[in-house]
Amino acid sequence: MKFRLSGKPLLAVSMSAAVLAGCVSSAAIVPQPRAQQQAAVRGPAGAVTVPIGQPVRSQMPRPAGPADPGFRRAPAGLQDRIFELWRAFPGKTGIAVQRIDGEWALAQRGPDLFPQQSVSKLWVTLTVLDAVDQGRMKMDQRVRIGPEDLVVFHQPLAARVRAEGSVTMSVRDLIETAITHSDNLANDSLLRTVGGPAAVRAFVAKKDLGSIRFGPGERLLQAGTAGLTWQQSYSVGRNFETARAALPAATRQAAMNNYLANPVDGASPAAIASALTRLARGTLLSPESTEYLQGVLSRTKSGPRRLKAGLPPGWQFMHKTGTGQNLGGMTAGYNDIGIATAPDGTRYAIVVMMGSTTAGIPARMALMQSVSSAVAEYHGR
Repeated sequence: MKFRLSGKPLLAVSMSAAVLAGCVSSAAIVPQPRAQQQAAVRGPAGAVTVPIGQPVRSQMPRPAGPADPGFRRAPAGLQDRIFELWRAFPGKTGIAVQRIDGEWALAQRGPDLFPQQSVSKLWVTLTVLDAVDQGRMKMDQRVRIGPEDLVVFHQPLAARVRAEGSVTMSVRDLIETAITHSDNLANDSLLRTVGGPAAVRAFVAKKDLGSIRFGPGERLLQAGTAGLTWQQSYSVGRNFETARAALPAATRQAAMNNYLANPVDGASPAAIASALTRLARGTLLSPESTEYLQGVLSRTKSGPRRLKAGLPPGWQFMHKTGTGQNLGGMTAGYNDIGIATAPDGTRYAIVVMMGSTTAGIPARMALMQSVSSAVAEYHGR
């Protein structure tokens, strides 16, 4: 194009510029802060009334600005620290750490199957909440629990059933009791209501959670681990322990060995860390159910000296523990899995599972604390 000014031609030149900018956001759904803890109220005959906390949205700041160096790769030194902790601990142990708001994961014996025990309560609750999301169940749905439903080991609700003949609780209350108090009776009642073990396995398959098995329910699982055939009379008093003690030592040992070698409720640390990551990112449940479940997990009472105790002040932790039967100093599963949130909002899935070990309980807890402490120490590097 030509223009004329003062009789002289001028060439008009058009120019353009492009500006490129990029950033990676690690912000996702931030878990709820830990609600104020309330003590369970113990009534007549040992009955327990569990206070139900309300979901509260987190005020924790989200990671902002450019991705930190630990976004795409594990901090330098963390892999070696985890390996040294794992190598020094006796027995079969699995460890997995995954950055939820990032792109890396690390593990020792990550693909191997370990007994879950009460860790599997998480999959029951996920299945129930998925059914709620699909409109097939309701949180205020009432569930009756009678003497025929009693199970074994830790079941505080059993005292109420024995005292009152039967109790009726909402699905919401059963979830709170099963997760925060690890109540076997509450969990099996949820399991029965949602459709049994087949429903949980179908959920695991539908969500493609990987190497996560679900066993036959508390009664059959514990009976099989001990070498017994379940009888409902075992749910009364200490009948289960008495029957177990009457078995030949060889029978008990064989049953324990078979369970540890191929646990019917086995899961791999890597698969659990991935599932926790997907839960925290909000891809397993609706936003409402995701927020609710994270709030429940933040109120877990069990395992205060496991992973949680290794985190420094300012960190939040939501988790589920699992502990199996003992035989000759060996425990058929000693676990803790959870989501740790740093003060800046960055989240990590942390999983420690012990299939068999000669170490005492203090040493087991010390290992778990060392793992979570390492994650916090290397955060941000």
